[in-house]
Amino acid sequence: MNHHAAESVAAELASRDVVAVALTWVDNAGIARMKGVPVSRLAHAVTHGVGASPTFDAFLVDDSTLVTRYAGGPVGDLRLRPDLGRLTRLHAQPGWAWAPADRFDLAGRPHAQDCRAFVRAQTARLARRGLRCRAGFEIEWTVSPAGRDDFAPACSGPAYGMTRVVELSDYLRDLVVALTSQEIAVLQIHPEYAAGQFEVSVAAEDPLGAADTAVLTRETVRAVSLRHGLRVSFSPKVLAGSVGNGGHLHLSLHRDRDRDRDRDGDGGRAGEVRRSGTGGTSLMSGGTGPYGLTAPGEAFVAGILGRLPALMALGAPSVASYLRLVPSHWAGAFACWGLENREAAIRLIVGAEGEPGTANVEVKCFDLAANPYLAVGGVLAAGLAGLECLDDPRRAGAAVLPEPVGCDPASLDGSELARRGIRRLPTGLGEAVAAFEADEVLRDALGTELHATLVAVRRGEIELFAGADPAEIADRLRWRY
Repeated sequence: MNHHAAESVAAELASRDVVAVALTWVDNAGIARMKGVPVSRLAHAVTHGVGASPTFDAFLVDDSTLVTRYAGGPVGDLRLRPDLGRLTRLHAQPGWAWAPADRFDLAGRPHAQDCRAFVRAQTARLARRGLRCRAGFEIEWTVSPAGRDDFAPACSGPAYGMTRVVELSDYLRDLVVALTSQEIAVLQIHPEYAAGQFEVSVAAEDPLGAADTAVLTRETVRAVSLRHGLRVSFSPKVLAGSVGNGGHLHLSLHRDRDRDRDRDGDGGRAGEVRRSGTGGTSLMSGGTGPYGLTAPGEAFVAGILGRLPALMALGAPSVASYLRLVPSHWAGAFACWGLENREAAIRLIVGAEGEPGTANVEVKCFDLAANPYLAVGGVLAAGLAGLECLDDPRRAGAAVLPEPVGCDPASLDGSELARRGIRRLPTGLGEAVAAFEADEVLRDALGTELHATLVAVRRGEIELFAGADPAEIADRLRWRY
């Protein structure tokens, strides 16, 4: 957007009583950081950017910082440029608007550790294959009365119960109004299992848009909660011993309408696929693979499944994440997949009768400590690695899913788990980081600088919580996310 067009946008905001715009990016610890500009400076921010230190790449969750090979320290500067395509007037923060920011170096090149650029790069790789992905996050949170550091649920009704909606009816109504006014398409909102816990699901969109929407949805939940005298936590573990907050990621794969359907090793299945509602053809249904998956759809899911241990360093990046990742708690603690299996790390959803284009997979082992850009970008990179196996007969086996799991994998004995190749996902952040550090596919996709900085940040947080018991971890991280 040029300077003149940005000035017109700024004038429109001013006419609607907006006085400032929050420019946000999410750091490697999963915290949304911001710089704000008056509306009168918005056009300047678009064309010249807003200064921000690159040291934020090395921030830990408690705001302490590291000095690493590629990040940290007092030297250097970046420029934040707002993406006005996602500019949103904030319903619950009168006088404010929001836009996600891209980070550039002083020469105008994308910052090597910019997470939105990472998602764009993986989306472009898919596009070069004539493919597109649709994605969306589920947002879970708990509410407690504001003004206290401990946690006490702000409602007393049972899990999934209408009583909770009655108790907090005005709050939930105002939240739906706020989200809808910000053009976030709400699919569902309901009480969840844990005390004081709720969930909102939003419509799928392109991967970058899905990550942007995850940020905006969380901050909207936070703002509406405060207006109702509530404090909100998105932490993976709010109370030790209780069910935590998840951040499940849904993805579907589609072929552009104008591309040859037999590309990417469809193996004759392409003629069977059905049109989706996304301007393309669904590759998650209508094929001859398991439960209707096409060959590319199966390869994409197989790529994700095969790299789940390493992906946990992106999608479950907190020491608290592994307090949540408990078998038989619907957290997806085993690296397996299954049809509508809520105990599998990857749940295949075929969609209701008459809705073939809605088939998708849900990555259940992720949570909201994650930077959503890193989570969705990492999953795309893993799925692409699976697709690339279709092009190489020597690696074709990696494009095929193992036997689906139709039960709680925790109910299987060790010999049966071994026979079926079902592994427990990492039980601690250190194990996930080791898998991530060794993964060449993710290193290549992220780039050396971002990959190395992520390893350093994760290890820094492991050290930060060394010796802490689960209760202390929950207490210290409860209000950070």
